[in-house]
Amino acid sequence: MGLFFLIVSLIFLTMHIIVGAWFYFIFPSIGWKISIVIFPLLCTALMCFAMTYTRTHWGTIDSLVYYITYIWSGLIFIFSFLVIILALMQALCALAHWHIFPLLKWGSLILFAAVTFLSIWGGFSQPKIKHINLSIPEAPHLTVAIISDTHLGIGVSQIRLQKALDRIQAVQPDLVLFLGDIFEYGPNREQYAQRIAQLSTPLGSYGVLGNHEYYVGLQNSIDFFKQAGIELLQNQFVTLPNGLQIIGINDIKTTALTAEQLNELLTKTDEHSPRILLSHQPLLTDIAAKHQIALMLSGHTHNGQIFPFNLLVKLVYPYVYGLYQIGPQSHLYVTSGMFYWGMPLRLFAPAEIPILHIN
Repeated sequence: MGLFFLIVSLIFLTMHIIVGAWFYFIFPSIGWKISIVIFPLLCTALMCFAMTYTRTHWGTIDSLVYYITYIWSGLIFIFSFLVIILALMQALCALAHWHIFPLLKWGSLILFAAVTFLSIWGGFSQPKIKHINLSIPEAPHLTVAIISDTHLGIGVSQIRLQKALDRIQAVQPDLVLFLGDIFEYGPNREQYAQRIAQLSTPLGSYGVLGNHEYYVGLQNSIDFFKQAGIELLQNQFVTLPNGLQIIGINDIKTTALTAEQLNELLTKTDEHSPRILLSHQPLLTDIAAKHQIALMLSGHTHNGQIFPFNLLVKLVYPYVYGLYQIGPQSHLYVTSGMFYWGMPLRLFAPAEIPILHIN
């Protein structure tokens, strides 16, 4: 944990130095000591303290500190990326003897302001309802709501959650499926669970654990699912009255779930029944395709949440966001998630509530 904290601190420090150096370049009157030394060290120290502090302090002022800290953490990441692009542009133009410094000077400030507005606007906007039509052979007509990566707690208010739940209830889904990373940490855990439990559907709610359920305490997470009225599937499957089989697996990376273990589980299911596989992370898709799973549902990636982080996510996950065909009779849908993780920002990766209309 200490090593992880040190690495994160160094990353934040580096990003602040990059941004500070750019401001010293366009406004040299600031002085290099302030922009390249004092600003990076002070901001990094304050951020690391605030992130640690808000893990265990959840009052009104603490929540404000949380939002300011995590908003800035996301913005400094975006700014540092933009600065690298701007610096490359300046270097190339200088080689070509094009004098664009005045344009870059004020253009960069306008760009930072626009990105800040768009990121905060995207983060605090309600998740969009996304309707998806799917055909699954032998499956009954169904409307299925997908809830994933809500990361409830200090970063997402109960009011905001309730607004999203009301919009789901208005669709009148037959079934609600939860794909993990539902409750993060913070106050009022029971109240969040009670609000979710009030969702009324004919076929109930089923879900799986995400990686964050393990990070914040496995038993606490299991208790939360129970309080929320979600039937938790831990490497298990259930057959609904209409013949649909819902299969749920534990987080693949956190529990080191192997292809052999998933293969063994899927072998026990009825290959002649329509089957939906719930997996927090979009991995082991080849095994799902091999067993002709009609639909695999995943989250975790957040579609990168903020640009350009989605470019980095693609280096780790072949399937980042959207509907994919992973086999002749198998599809995968990866959702961008209902809210956000950590930083309450969204840039070119809006949050969503997928509504599946099957057959």
